[in-house]
Amino acid sequence: MEPAPFRQFPDDSREPASAFWVRADDGLRLRLALWRGGDAPHGTVLLFPGRTEYVEKYATLAHDLNAAGFAVLTLDWRGQGLSERLQDDPLPGHVGEFADYQRDVIEMIVAGTDLDLPRPWHLLAHSMGGSIGLAALHAGLPVERAVFSAPMWGIQLGRLPTWFVRAITQLADRAGRGGRIAPQKGGARSYVLDDSFNANLLTHDVDNWTRMVREAATWPELTIAGASFGWVFHAIAECRRLSDLPPPDLPTLIAMGQEERIVSPGAIRQMADRWPSARLMEVAGARHELMMEIPPLRQAFLESAIDHFLSGS
Repeated sequence: MEPAPFRQFPDDSREPASAFWVRADDGLRLRLALWRGGDAPHGTVLLFPGRTEYVEKYATLAHDLNAAGFAVLTLDWRGQGLSERLQDDPLPGHVGEFADYQRDVIEMIVAGTDLDLPRPWHLLAHSMGGSIGLAALHAGLPVERAVFSAPMWGIQLGRLPTWFVRAITQLADRAGRGGRIAPQKGGARSYVLDDSFNANLLTHDVDNWTRMVREAATWPELTIAGASFGWVFHAIAECRRLSDLPPPDLPTLIAMGQEERIVSPGAIRQMADRWPSARLMEVAGARHELMMEIPPLRQAFLESAIDHFLSGS
C-alpha cells in the first residue's frame, strides 16, 4: 500500500486520516483512508460512502467513532474522489456495472486484514453505499452488525415511471452515450456548488452545508457531477436485484429521515418489513444526510448506531 494524499484545511487541528492507494483486480487505483483511533477496543467500522462522496467528507464522523472506541476504514469508490476515474470526462458519476463496486469492497477487506484492524468489524453504509453494502453482505462481508443510513434500495425518479427511465437509460447506454450525464437538476457540476442551501435536499445544517461547499470549491478534483445514463440504468437494475433476495441474517439498524427525497422511502420500508433481524429508525425533521444533519438529529442517529454496534460486543 502506497501513501495517498488526504486533504485537510489549515484551520483543522485534528489528526488527519492515513490515506493510501490500492489496486483492484482489474487494475483500477483506489484511495482508502484509515482513522485508527488508538486501541479501538470496540472494533472497526467499515464506512461505505454514497455517490459523489470522498473520504474527507467523513472526517468529523470518523473522529466521533474513534472517540467511541472504533477504528474507521473508508474509501473513494471507483470513479469518484481521488480513486481512478472510468472515462476521459471526469465529471459524470459513472460505473460499468454495479458488480464492479464489489471489487472495491474486496480491496477494502484485504487492506483491513493486512492492517490487522481490530475486530469485530461492523458496516456503516450511506445512500449508494447502502446498495453496495447490502450486496456485500450477501457476498459474505465479514461484519457482525450493520447500520444503513438512507440506503439506496430504490431511487426517487420524480414523475417518471421506473420502467420508462430504465428503458431510456438502457437505450442511451447501448447507443454509446452511457457515460454521459443523464438529464437531471444540477447535473453539470457538484450538487453543493449548483444548488442553494435553502433548496438543498441533503441537510438542514448550515455549517455542514458550508463545509461541503468549501471542500468542493477548494478541491474540485474530489467532486463529481450528475449520474451518467449508464449509472442510472445499472442502479435501477441493482435495486431490483437486491429487492428479490432474502435479507441477510445479521442484526441491522436501518435509518432514514422523514424528509427523504433522494432515495425511495417506500423501498426502505419494504426491505425493513421483511428483514426479521432489522430495526427501522425514521428521524423526524431529517433530510438525506443523517450524519451531516443539525446536531440533535445527527446525535440521535449516531448514538443509535454506536449503541447498535456495542450491543454485539
